[in-house]
This record gives sequence, structure tokens and C-alpha cells, in this order.
Amino acid sequence: MSVDSPPLGATRSGAFDLRRPALEARTRAPVSRLGLLGLAGMLATGLLVSISAASTLKLLPQTLWSGAPIGLAGSFGHTGINLGSVGLTVTLGLMFVSYVVTVACARRLSPALVLGCVAALNALILLAPVLASTDIFSYQFYGRIGQMYHFNPYLAGPKALAGDPLYQYIGSKWIATPTVYGPVFTALSYVLAPLSIAASVFAYKAIAALSSIAIVALVWNGARLRGVDQVKATALVGLNPLIIIYGVGGGHNDLLMLAPMVAGLVLILQRRDRLGAASIVLGAAIKVTAGILLPFALADARGRLSRGRRRDLLIGAGIAAALVAVFAFVMFGTGPLNLPATIETTQSKGNGQSIPGFIGTHLGLGAVGLPASLALGALFAAALCWLLWRVWCGRLDWIVGAGWAAVALLVSAASLAPWYVAWLMPLAALGRDRRLWQASIVLTVAIGCFELLGYIHHGSLVPGL
Repeated sequence: MSVDSPPLGATRSGAFDLRRPALEARTRAPVSRLGLLGLAGMLATGLLVSISAASTLKLLPQTLWSGAPIGLAGSFGHTGINLGSVGLTVTLGLMFVSYVVTVACARRLSPALVLGCVAALNALILLAPVLASTDIFSYQFYGRIGQMYHFNPYLAGPKALAGDPLYQYIGSKWIATPTVYGPVFTALSYVLAPLSIAASVFAYKAIAALSSIAIVALVWNGARLRGVDQVKATALVGLNPLIIIYGVGGGHNDLLMLAPMVAGLVLILQRRDRLGAASIVLGAAIKVTAGILLPFALADARGRLSRGRRRDLLIGAGIAAALVAVFAFVMFGTGPLNLPATIETTQSKGNGQSIPGFIGTHLGLGAVGLPASLALGALFAAALCWLLWRVWCGRLDWIVGAGWAAVALLVSAASLAPWYVAWLMPLAALGRDRRLWQASIVLTVAIGCFELLGYIHHGSLVPGL
């Protein structure tokens, strides 16, 4: 079956429809009891994390370790349940096991059950306090810098306004760092700046949860267009513990970035190339990582993209990029030109969560510095060029190529956070490559193990991110 030909029962529109012959046949097959046990494990552990987070310090950002104010304690802040290091490690370990089991058995699970579990987990974590990371407070502060104090957030970090009541919640890594996010997201932070700290936290978490649901819907539709098992693809992305606990729990903008990026991918599969390319550029205007997908769409040369289609992609991307550039200049002047240097500076600091940083720390080699960061960047650039060449020559599917590029980025990153695995999961789900699928599971479990080891030995490995 070709990439462009939808499987039996699918439509070019990609409408969200649970009724098609393959799914009707699924309902007549025996339901996997092991899969049901996996779903139950996901829900039980997700509920336990949500109701215990306010009293389990290692689930909270470090700036809340002295105690979460009532407004930041979430809907279950009164339970007083403290899992402790061992309880937290066991709970999250069971969640990862349940995830692997559920994905393995997803072909024999009801779509409604899997989708319902995804929705329930997002709702539970939305009601919890902010989890693990201080990024959500940085989002707020960058908005306040521009909206309330009239400074340029691309030129000044929170340290310039240390008297603000939000300052005490900013992670130490970010107190002197200007924003590292795109102009569209920074403008959104201006809109949310007038909210109270607690209301703003809930708003960013709600955006992350809604984005997570949107990504699942897009993966469902993309899987139909690609001839991929929809339920298994949905389970791989929507039930991923790193995405749920750290992505949604931390209210991270990576999920907001991924929604237009994955939408762009689906639009390209539907041959709506200009809109697809524009949507990917919109994602990059939220966080630059989304831009990794567009070169692979352009490089696809296996007869699927004629010269006219490449022209349409370039037109869509060019118009969107021009509009974003004008918008950025009107909002922030030339400030966004400092963004690449700021990103390079933060990456060069490294952290113990990254794979190179974790190895270096445990081998006593010290933190990842600028030379190591440059070397890792060179390795990623080489891998990216090789993958693009293979796609250009028609030896590799473009979505698979982008997926392996995301793997290379995660493996070589000097500074890595657990929710970054979200960059890979939709590409792995839609890639139709068993090895990429397996790599996404391995990376999820490996990064999860880094976190669990941190809880046991050193406290959370998320030091103010």
C-alpha cells in the first residue's frame, strides 16, 4: 500500500471516525486481558501521582520544595499523601511497565478504551499541581517582563526584575537567561501575564493538556492515511508517561509546538502542501524544534513530491515565515535575533538528564561543557545530513527520516529534559518502521530510568528546568 493511498474505509479528509472495517473486525477479536491490565495500571498510577503530588516533594519543582501555596497545590492538595522516594519510584516504574504492556497489546484493545484512558490521564494530571519543572514559571515571567514591565524578554532575563513575587519560583538555571522560545509563544505569554500565578499555572497546563489531546487526534488521522494501526499509534503517543507526567504535568510548550507540527504532517499527507508547510513553520515559531520536519518533506523525492509540490511547500513555508518575521519585529523588534545565541548558551551548560551528561556524571567526567556541546552538535549535523540525503535519494521514507533525526537529536543533546521525548513519538507512531518504533520505546524507558535513579539517589534530576 502506498503512502498516499488511504486504507480501506479511510477518507482523504482524515475525519476522526471510529467506524471502519478494520476497527469493526477488531471488536470481534478477543480483547487482550493483559492489555486491559496495562490500561488499569496506567489509570491507577496516574491517579496516585495526581493525588499525592502536592505532598511528594520530588514530584514538585525545586522552588516549591519548601511547600506549595494553596493556590499551587492542585485539586488534591489536601490529601496529605506522601509517596516518598521508594513509593514514587515504584509508582512511576509500574506506570512505565503498564505503558509498555499496553502498547504491546494495543492491537487487541478497544479504541474507545484507549482513547478514554488518554483523556482520563490528561484530566487527572491537569488537576495535579505543576510537576517536576519550573519552566511554567519562566513562561509567566517572560510574559510579565514584556507586558507589565515593558522590557524585551529576548534581551533580559528574570534577574533584572528580582523584586517581582514570581521571581522566587524561577529555576536557578533560568534567572539570568532571556527567553529561548519563539515569538508566537512569547506573545501568548504576554496575553496570560495579567493572570495570577495560580491561574496562569492552570492556564499553561490546560493548554498542554488540550495540545496533548489534539496531537492524539492528529496521530489517529495520520495513522489511517499511512495505513498504520490507529489504536497502537494512539497508545504509543497518548499514553507515554514522559509526555503525560512531565509534559502535561509541567505545562510545557513542547506539546503546543507539536500540535501544529503534526497537523502540518497530516496536511501534507492529504496533499494540502502549502497549509502543511505553513503549519510546521507555525510550530517552529512556538519552539524552533518543530522546524526539523520541513527539510524532510522537501527532500522526499520518490515520485510523491513533484517539482510543483516542492514549490507549494516552499511557498507555504515562505509566506508563513514572512508573516512570523513581521509579527516578531512588530512585537519584539530585533530581539528574536538573539534567540540562536541564547539557545546555544543554555545547551552548552548541559545537564545530568542528557544521555552524554548522565554518562559523564556517573563516570566522574564532569558536566558537559562548550567543547563537548559543539562536538555533539557536529555529530547531530552529520546524522541530519545523512538522513536527508537518504530521503532525497528515495532510500528512506521522509517521516521515518525525520523520526531518526529526532532520535539523533535526543541522543546527542547536551541538555535534555524528559518531556523532549514528545518530539519523537508522533513520528515514530506514523513512520511504519519497526526499528524506529522500538527506538522510541527504548528511549522512553531509558530516560524514565534516569529519572527513577535520580529519585532514589540524588533527588529529582530536573534541577529547575
